[in-house]
Amino acid sequence: MLAALARVAIARRRLVLVLAVVAFALAGAVGGGVAAELHSGGFEDPDSESARADAALEDVFGAGVPNVVLLVRATEGTVDDLAEVGTALGEELAAEPDVTEVISYWTLGGAPPLRSADRTEALVLARIDGDDDHVTERIEAISPAFTRAGDGYEVAVGGFAEVFRQVGESIEEDLLRAELIAVPITLVLLLFVFRGVVAALLPLAVGGLSVVSTFVVLRVINSLTEVSIFALNLTTAMGLGLAIDYSLFVVSRYREELAAGHEPAVAVVRTVRTAGRTVAFSAGTVAVSLLALLVFPFGFLRSFAYAGVAVSLLAGLYSVLVLPAMLAALGHRIDRWSLRPARTRADEDGFWHRMAVATMRRPVPIATAVVALLVVLGAPFLHVEPGVPDDRVLPTSFSSRQVSDAIRDGFTSQEAGAASVVATGIGDVDARLDEIGDYAARLSALDGVARVDSAAGIAVDGQLLGPQLTPPGFVDRFRVDGATYLSVVPDDTIEPISTEGEAFVAAIRGTPPPFEVAVTGPSAQLVDATDALLDRMPLALALIGGITTVLLFLMFGSVVIPLKALVLNVLSLSATFGAMVWIFQDGHLSDLLGVTATGTTAVTMPILMFCIAFGLSMDYEVFLLSRIKEEHDRTGDNERSVALGLERTGRIVTAAALLIAVVFIAMASARVSFIKLFGIGLALAVLMDAFLIRATLVPAFMRLAGGANWWAPGFLRRVHDRVGIREHLDLDALDPSTGEELEPALAAVGADPGVPAGRGHDGG
Repeated sequence: MLAALARVAIARRRLVLVLAVVAFALAGAVGGGVAAELHSGGFEDPDSESARADAALEDVFGAGVPNVVLLVRATEGTVDDLAEVGTALGEELAAEPDVTEVISYWTLGGAPPLRSADRTEALVLARIDGDDDHVTERIEAISPAFTRAGDGYEVAVGGFAEVFRQVGESIEEDLLRAELIAVPITLVLLLFVFRGVVAALLPLAVGGLSVVSTFVVLRVINSLTEVSIFALNLTTAMGLGLAIDYSLFVVSRYREELAAGHEPAVAVVRTVRTAGRTVAFSAGTVAVSLLALLVFPFGFLRSFAYAGVAVSLLAGLYSVLVLPAMLAALGHRIDRWSLRPARTRADEDGFWHRMAVATMRRPVPIATAVVALLVVLGAPFLHVEPGVPDDRVLPTSFSSRQVSDAIRDGFTSQEAGAASVVATGIGDVDARLDEIGDYAARLSALDGVARVDSAAGIAVDGQLLGPQLTPPGFVDRFRVDGATYLSVVPDDTIEPISTEGEAFVAAIRGTPPPFEVAVTGPSAQLVDATDALLDRMPLALALIGGITTVLLFLMFGSVVIPLKALVLNVLSLSATFGAMVWIFQDGHLSDLLGVTATGTTAVTMPILMFCIAFGLSMDYEVFLLSRIKEEHDRTGDNERSVALGLERTGRIVTAAALLIAVVFIAMASARVSFIKLFGIGLALAVLMDAFLIRATLVPAFMRLAGGANWWAPGFLRRVHDRVGIREHLDLDALDPSTGEELEPALAAVGADPGVPAGRGHDGG
């Protein structure tokens, strides 16, 4: 297959390049507008209890948890002096399209929960009906219209809809800024890493083609199922990062073949059949890691799988077809406009060779020290508390965050954090009012509950208040024929998105109801999202570990190598996650980074980061192991093979890691905290893997394992002989004038005067 691609890339290089240009133009035209069609939701499990309750609230009652909050602040006097203003605001908001359930401090007869303790602030609550995209569209119009100031008052807009809008807009702006930061730095680094202008432009061409092609794929998938807008960010980052990785390995190998005296056409064939083989395999391992995200019920995570799988496979394909065609067209001009000449020196004199030798002289103390360091770094992850994003992912300068902070600090209840307890199919509601009232009273007696609103009235502290204390018509909203719901409002000791919020929901769900119910609300959505993630996580990890182990076995014919790779990856990633919990959950360095520690970690981030970082680390692992295996097959010398393999890939792997880390670390400039976590975490994972794991633990463990590195039981060895991937090619068995296999008799004696003894076969 790769030999055929190489022949096409050489013989039809002009056609390949013309088709690539046409494909880029068409993909840009078709996929360029994909952002306008993608969706902003996908953060909940559609089969969860809270999702079912949300659907029932909307379908049966036309109701739901308020997602719009107007904070009215009296700049003179108290909010009781603003009855006319407050009532008019509510009526104006209710007149907006798709806005329902408008209530306020004033329309409820001065309800204390909707007024701050100092009587200077009061709330107007409402709900925008529709899906996430429609809610975002409507709040974009409502927010500027209702952010105002008048004679003696100010109005600010908050609530989940406005928080979500500002988070989305901030992420879009921040990622554009991150790209503006990363791209110039990456371009400069590419010039030095590739040692010339021409060579440095190649990964940009591969990356651009991979990204716009993935946009087309996402557009097609979006016609079948919802795709999250956030998938575009992964597409851009990974498209550029993988293109750099793969181009660096292919171009480095091509230069190596030219330096060996081969003509460009032969060098391309040998490059595709060796480094290209490793690139193709690595693209597959990255795709497999991200494919595991499909087991989760969240559209948000599934979208990253669609984007990640597509961009990794496309980057791999273009790296073994379009890039070789460009190399064939350039020939020796690959080094045109070079900034510095390549340095030639013996492998034994290189830094990475010396590092490997020094590590293998003392493998036990070095491995022990590094593992201990990784365990210490990973320890904070043992107390990770899953959460979902709320307003505190935004800086305090954002208006929706300021509204939420004002409610958090000045009000006695969390109206927008109420849990809704929904019951359908219960028959005659009037006949069951006593049961509803008793249930509401029992719920109101729970710790952290400010009050319970129901069709039977308002319950506080275990008692149902009399009808005279309930505003006229208030109970009607909680009932329709055959169905009812109760609103359980938490007090100011309960932060909805927190461990206290989880306990709040657990207490509600643990209170025996008189009929079948389903509970929703922010805290319930947190619990259900966490449960869905944790329930599916073992399957996702098993798929990643199992498929990766099988692929590595098929490539290297060893059972030891895959297990070692898995253990080292888990060690490295656990250390990264521990550092992220220490910083973003526990609050260390939060002032420096400008984030608010909430005591929780966004529930989707660890698994998303794990899949991406695992794929990238396996990428580097395959490049390194391929060169080690090549040398071991040639000499049988374990320590020399490890040292030479690390020397021949060390500079390239670290350069690739630095380049992709720049793309990720630029996200630290984002204002939204979980984007900071994503960028810093992935940059740390990549750098730790490339510098610490590859430089110390890989040579130490391979030195200790010795010949057992390549061991497999007899029956598995026979399986590998039958169906295994040829992980490297014996270049001594290729015709030096064509790059094709010699006749069997000639190949048997290894005749190839054009290849110096000991030159590498594979990868990078």
